[in-house]
Amino acid sequence: MLINWKTREMIQFLTLIIVKLLLALKVLAGSDRPNLLIMISDDQSFPHASAYGSKMVSTPNFDKVAKEGALFTNAFCAAPGCSPSRAAFLTGRHIWQIEEAGTHASSFPSKYLTFMEHLKLKGYHTGYTGKGWGPGNWKISNRNENPAGPIYGTKKGNYSQAFKNFIKAKPKDKPFAFWFGSSDPHRAFKKGSGLESGKKLNDAEVPTFLPDSPEIRNDLLDYAFEVERFDNDCGKFLDILSQEKMTDNTMIIVTSDNGMAFPYAKANCTEFGIHMPLAISWKKKIPGNQTIGNLLGLVDLSATIHEAFGIQAEKEYPISGKSFFKLITNNQITKTSNDEQIIYAGRERHSSSRFNTLGYPQRCIRTNQFLLIRNYKPERWPAGPGQKKRGGPDSELGPMHNGYHDIDACPTLDYLIQGRANLEVSKYFQLAVSKRNFEQLFKVSEDPGCINDLVGKPEYKVIQKKLSDQLTDYLVKTKDPRENANGDIFETYPRYSSIRWFPEPKWAQDEPNKIPPTPWLKPTLRIKK
Repeated sequence: MLINWKTREMIQFLTLIIVKLLLALKVLAGSDRPNLLIMISDDQSFPHASAYGSKMVSTPNFDKVAKEGALFTNAFCAAPGCSPSRAAFLTGRHIWQIEEAGTHASSFPSKYLTFMEHLKLKGYHTGYTGKGWGPGNWKISNRNENPAGPIYGTKKGNYSQAFKNFIKAKPKDKPFAFWFGSSDPHRAFKKGSGLESGKKLNDAEVPTFLPDSPEIRNDLLDYAFEVERFDNDCGKFLDILSQEKMTDNTMIIVTSDNGMAFPYAKANCTEFGIHMPLAISWKKKIPGNQTIGNLLGLVDLSATIHEAFGIQAEKEYPISGKSFFKLITNNQITKTSNDEQIIYAGRERHSSSRFNTLGYPQRCIRTNQFLLIRNYKPERWPAGPGQKKRGGPDSELGPMHNGYHDIDACPTLDYLIQGRANLEVSKYFQLAVSKRNFEQLFKVSEDPGCINDLVGKPEYKVIQKKLSDQLTDYLVKTKDPRENANGDIFETYPRYSSIRWFPEPKWAQDEPNKIPPTPWLKPTLRIKK
């Protein structure tokens, strides 16, 4: 059949219109898919945000996200240390379910896909700035990029510019997922920065596990200053979203990876080690002015992201968290269940702090009222021994009280060490560094500082057994090596960071057959003096 030139011209015109329409629909479909912005601080405990009533810090941007969405009062990380906590959040699996990624500064097996990787596979424009997953070696795991995504710069003070560059690079037809990992308020702090910012010593909120002194108040104010610096950076990200008219359809999450870098907080399964700030907004989906008191973990937050963004985890490695997406999208002002709620957390190796760089394995169960902590190796020092070698494995011993390396070096630790002969200070020093029982029980509803161990008290015998049995049952169910006689597997995972050397402890001398194998540990490894 012959087609005249007018008909041919009309067909070409209609074809062009259809193509443009399809492209427009594609862009519309892309723009209608939700975005994800995660802003995560480094070492910040609950309740250090002004939305929680803290007077020590001012966090208007965290408060804004909370007001426009939901404020969580009982959110918990999966581990009181950065890289295992971040790995658990990214995968939705407990630290004992992700092998090397469950310990500090190791690797991240590529078989455990993160929600950022899933979103990339779903066509999302992904990236991160600052601290993604880490510290650790993701390259050795045959990954092409950090588990948090491709990098867009890490320089402190320039995070928002990295986000601008990321948005500029985003194709118009793609939604985005971005991870902002601040280095605040990670130590070391600039001494006196809190006072220099205008804060007063009386502003400091001293937790019950620390002595009240001007030195410690000053250290807490320096920490508060860095919390506020993180919040200020969050404000810059929120401004960019607003300028790009992306706020309404972006799930915004503000949280932290683990507790504050003070003795008996970070690297401990205590309340100030695992209890996190958390605020979430998404104007299209989440009603504002919500306060949610339900106990939930960051593995549950991962499950919520999975549901909200239509992510299907691999059948071989299902997520362990439970989504609370329906909870936050229902229009209720306050949600606190009266039902008994439970979260689980744990830790393995943190820093290089002991003989053969062994860890201090812990697991814990937290209910509305109680926290039970299980210390699998009570013969080890929880913060590491106080004395290490001056250099390599064959070097001489250094001075006493120059260790405790599972506690970040800080003025507060120095104060405890220097004041250890003082009866008032000694009890706090011992709380942070002394050996602990196999199990500890705290009534955190009355004792959030976890200073009164209830184990051994007759009136708490029943609750201890109940929680201990619940913890064991759950760990067995979720295949924790610590409960199937293969717990030493965590000690075999290489550490890709600096190594310190320590004398052989008495338990190892007495029972050398109980020394876990560490085939990766070589005298030629880089040494941190």
